[in-house]
Amino acid sequence: MKSSDLTIKQLTHLVGGGLTPRMVRHYHQLGLLPQPVRSPSNYRLYTKKDVLRLQRIVALKQQGFQLNHIRNILEVEPEADTTINLMGQLQQQYRAVMQQISQLRQTASALEGLLGRDRHCQIMQAEVLAQLKLLDVETQAGLGGLENLWSGLDAEIHTHSEAFSESLQRLLPDLSHRSEIEQHLISQLVLACGDVSLVSFIKLSPGAIAASRKALSSNCQIVVDTQTVAAALDQTRLLHLGCHIETLIDNPHITTATEAEVAFWEHREWREKLQQVSKGCVLVVGYAPSALVEVCEAISNQKIQPALVIAMPIGFSHAPAAKRQLMQQEIPFITVAGTLGGGALAATALNALVESLIDKPDCHCYLNQSNS
Repeated sequence: MKSSDLTIKQLTHLVGGGLTPRMVRHYHQLGLLPQPVRSPSNYRLYTKKDVLRLQRIVALKQQGFQLNHIRNILEVEPEADTTINLMGQLQQQYRAVMQQISQLRQTASALEGLLGRDRHCQIMQAEVLAQLKLLDVETQAGLGGLENLWSGLDAEIHTHSEAFSESLQRLLPDLSHRSEIEQHLISQLVLACGDVSLVSFIKLSPGAIAASRKALSSNCQIVVDTQTVAAALDQTRLLHLGCHIETLIDNPHITTATEAEVAFWEHREWREKLQQVSKGCVLVVGYAPSALVEVCEAISNQKIQPALVIAMPIGFSHAPAAKRQLMQQEIPFITVAGTLGGGALAATALNALVESLIDKPDCHCYLNQSNS
């Protein structure tokens, strides 16, 4: 045994990242990690090369890569000019993952079609569940009978309005560890996109709710990236709170993420406008990743000091990176990690916070007065 050799316990302690001896043995079985040499006492012995490979595995796993994808990535020698081949492999893996997601989404939709029913549909729902247990897939009659039951279940939608809260109680994961305002915020975001899996991507910094309530109660400025986001805000409540809305990309013809990204990148005046937002404002980015990149840079350079950043731009490279930068800042934030997002989600997040502060006024007549 060399003095530089490590036991499996020493290896896991050195690599860190939650690695356990059991996981290391599993990586051996999968071929992710080569089998080590053995000591005379039959102990596994590891080298610095094993440490480096395990650190790469742990890092890639923390970024969301599955083990079979990690193996393909690590099989490519970094010295070799195989970037094109590696990209082709990754593209194939991505398509396979998306196919799996599509299949799981179909299963989830079928389950949601049953679990999301309210009490008015429960009698018919019970009949469908009973028929599912007895389903004879070998006969067309059996399939036809099931289709009739589904039709009967769907017919119930004509008898009453949909009970969103009741459906969400059955579909959402346990949120009892969250405050009531956070639960409401998460529920509203799910309803805005119709995807319960969004819950795992919603990220709130500690103190984000408290910071938002303090700012909104103090007549703060609301700064949004596009007029599309501004139009989706609850202006009734915001005006009652005395919060003025300012738009960075002040062009009504810019309505998509692509247009917003190009416009913000090309027009210096809108980037300069961002540098002038008031201290303690609430920044809402729903479309342009570049706007969020600029926000993070301005915060880092202490040029702006918002009370809260709601960041949900759409994008496949810049948006996830900008959101990661935001989550490293010391400013309170609410975001949706990864590529997910959009103006509707960003506006919904702010509206849910505002709703927790003030009931909806019954009369809108003062809106015309404030604009006159």
